Amino acid sequence: MGSIVAIVGAGKLGTTIARLLLAAGYDVRVTSASGPGATGFILDVIAPGARAQAFADAVGEAEVVILALPLSRIRDLDAALLAGKLVLDATNHWESVDGRFEDLAHEVRSTQYVADLLSGSRVVKAFNHLGYHDLDHGARPPGDPARVGMAIAGGADDLARAGEIVDAAGFEPVRLGTIADSAPMEPGGELFGRVASADDIRARAAVPARS
Repeated sequence: MGSIVAIVGAGKLGTTIARLLLAAGYDVRVTSASGPGATGFILDVIAPGARAQAFADAVGEAEVVILALPLSRIRDLDAALLAGKLVLDATNHWESVDGRFEDLAHEVRSTQYVADLLSGSRVVKAFNHLGYHDLDHGARPPGDPARVGMAIAGGADDLARAGEIVDAAGFEPVRLGTIADSAPMEPGGELFGRVASADDIRARAAVPARS
């Protein structure tokens, strides 16, 4: 069995990522505001094999935590429980859902906002620029000519581990750089919603081929 991954959020994105990582052999824990009982029922139907847990239990044992909930809910998380964890931020800022964030209106990347809230964590942007349906149907093994690329952005020391998770989920990781370089991944950006090869992502985001 692979290492433990906790997913915060049991909606369409969270359960899709859960299925992908379960198939790759990870021990997947899922936590949501609905509580373990309601979440467990959802998982039994949509992502059998994933374990529903309370937030503290799920993230406490996890090596990697994936945020798959509305951006506006991040501030409600207990940041102390995420301290020292590798956190993959799959959120996006949708003003109709989250409201207007003044900082984001001044060119602060949404994942920088998350990193500031979770200042004790190692935050990497990942899993956010493809829709859950593209994730569900697009996973391919390494070497498959139809394999889809997935951009990731964050600290250099954490991108290798984040890339392993993306690769295990069935996508080719492409390092864009730091969180400050993640604009193409956000809504309205060049990569958002685009199902493309790793080479196409590199070309569109002007990333060197060796990234």
